[in-house]
Amino acid sequence: MIVVAGEALIDLVPRGPGPLADLTPALGGGPYNTAVALGRLGSPTAFCSRTSEDAFGQALLDGLRRAGVDVSAVQRGPEPTTLAVASVGDDGSAAYSFYVEGTADRLFTAPAELPAGSRAVSFGTCSLALEPGASAYEELMHRVAAQGLFTALDPNIRPGLIPDADAYRARFRGWLPSVTLLKLSEEDARWLGGTPAEWLAAGPSAVVITHGGDGLTAYTRNGAEHSVPGEKVDVVDTIGAGDTVNAALLHGLAAQDALSPEGLAALDAAGWQRLLRFAARAAAVTCSRAGAQPPYAAEVGEP
Repeated sequence: MIVVAGEALIDLVPRGPGPLADLTPALGGGPYNTAVALGRLGSPTAFCSRTSEDAFGQALLDGLRRAGVDVSAVQRGPEPTTLAVASVGDDGSAAYSFYVEGTADRLFTAPAELPAGSRAVSFGTCSLALEPGASAYEELMHRVAAQGLFTALDPNIRPGLIPDADAYRARFRGWLPSVTLLKLSEEDARWLGGTPAEWLAAGPSAVVITHGGDGLTAYTRNGAEHSVPGEKVDVVDTIGAGDTVNAALLHGLAAQDALSPEGLAALDAAGWQRLLRFAARAAAVTCSRAGAQPPYAAEVGEP
């Protein structure tokens, strides 16, 4: 079982050009998209979060269930659902404005136990930036890492949600000893500062950096570097592409029996090439359609 811990929210996506284009609600949030992608790919997956009891919250849970995701670890609350207003550039890239004050996912509390059979836990995005929930997710991360579980971190930086950049960067460095796999976009890496070698020295067994349409690169503790090009596709938008990469990496590692700290550390060059190519294929499918619509297993083949 792969557990995805983090926020679920509603993306308000423009359906046309201009700042006053009609907005269509869509299910979203980095961790939510990762969980849905994992479920569609066929990995046993559970979602660990807190959602609203409002209609949006119910729709989010329904979306997880349709993807085959276990929602028994989802907490509920009367507060409203977080909203993210997306804007899409000419190249399909997405930017967001967030409405987060007093929303349900900020009041997450760390559970005493995870669903039975949990092997890995994935963290990231807004949930690690917004208190008081951020401290609860941080507590969970350190606890499961100490128990020997595989942990994945995708910070997915949203600068507008981070009031003190230096404090966040220091906190990020404090997470690294409890992280098995660190996944960053090029933009995240520039904003955080540092190098793959520095991050690896702090704890992770591997760092994967995405380069948009130019592919992915993995860096490992033994000094190896593995790269694959991006898959050519007509891009509609990039919403959910990074989350799909995150899910594909976890799913692919499970398929190679490498979803453990020891398994990741032992992955060879052929295994990395296979894993990264699978992630590139999966992200390309997501980019080929509007919104965060990750692929099903039949669309991307075996990892």
